[in-house]
Amino acid sequence: MTHHFFKFSRLKDAIRSASEFRPPVELLGNTLTVAPGSALTRPARRFISFLAFALCLALPGGSGCRSAAARPASPLAVTVADAGGNPVVIRDASRLVTAGGSITEIVYALEGQSRLVGVDQSSVFPEPATKLPQVGYVRTLSAEGVLSLKPSVFISTAEAGPPDSLAQLRSAGIPVLILSAEHSVEGVKKKIRGVAAALSSVDRGEALVRTLETEIAEAQTAVSKTKSRPKVMFIYARGQGTLNVAGKKTAAYEMIRMAGGANAFDYDNYKPLSAEAVVAAAPDVILLPTRGLETTGGIDGVLKLPGIAQTPAGKARRVVAMDDLLLLGFGPRTGRGVTELVRLLHPESEGK
Repeated sequence: MTHHFFKFSRLKDAIRSASEFRPPVELLGNTLTVAPGSALTRPARRFISFLAFALCLALPGGSGCRSAAARPASPLAVTVADAGGNPVVIRDASRLVTAGGSITEIVYALEGQSRLVGVDQSSVFPEPATKLPQVGYVRTLSAEGVLSLKPSVFISTAEAGPPDSLAQLRSAGIPVLILSAEHSVEGVKKKIRGVAAALSSVDRGEALVRTLETEIAEAQTAVSKTKSRPKVMFIYARGQGTLNVAGKKTAAYEMIRMAGGANAFDYDNYKPLSAEAVVAAAPDVILLPTRGLETTGGIDGVLKLPGIAQTPAGKARRVVAMDDLLLLGFGPRTGRGVTELVRLLHPESEGK
């Protein structure tokens, strides 16, 4: 007969006595939980590992051991605050489904791609992400598609929808972590830290934040060396039939601002392109995502759009394009995106 050194009740007492660890260790059901952002010492980690093993043995018939073997997840759950400040408990981050190109890109930047089992259609960088099973577009997700991949957690931004699909995931017991969709450097930091906490990769997350801050500082230095402030019109195009122009409160507006340009329109969000508005705005530069430029027929195709040829940008053929996710994603490469946009909007500054 095998004799265990701990009875289950004594094990609970041992866990609760670990109050010297900050944040405290807590037993929730049969799960050892440590609050996110904890900086445990090596002795603390060893002690928690011992407690986890003891818990595994203490459960009837060693059922905890069999459960751990069946699901290769850490026995330590984490609690991550979502964009609304609500706690989301994640006990297993071994099977991720992500929606939103920036979220998927952050997972790769944190070297967590081996956990990805599905992504959405906007997850186009890095290229291997495009080979993963897809669950629709971030704003029009298929709950059935997500559930078919048997995820242990779903991570997206506040742009995710429809609400019924998210509710269906929660009803199925899937932790749904919705992070900030802010078009700002601070918003990017929140996303990085949220994903890093969910993956228990806090140190890598902070290293990625520091890299972002360095690259943003380099971009700001590049902007400081420019003398012009061109008026820029951003067109979101998907062929000749879908043409919308960016105003304020958009990712394009914020990127243009950070790159030392002036957005051509002051209204909020997007409005359909019209010849009268384009001519009145008189933009110096026309900016599009790379795929948008391609579907519109290149520069010549853009110049045929209503009103474009009558603008200063059209007359000078100043039509520029950037990678979609680099320009609009507000992910970990945002600093590099701003630097690239500075180069496109201020060609006179090259070489300085």
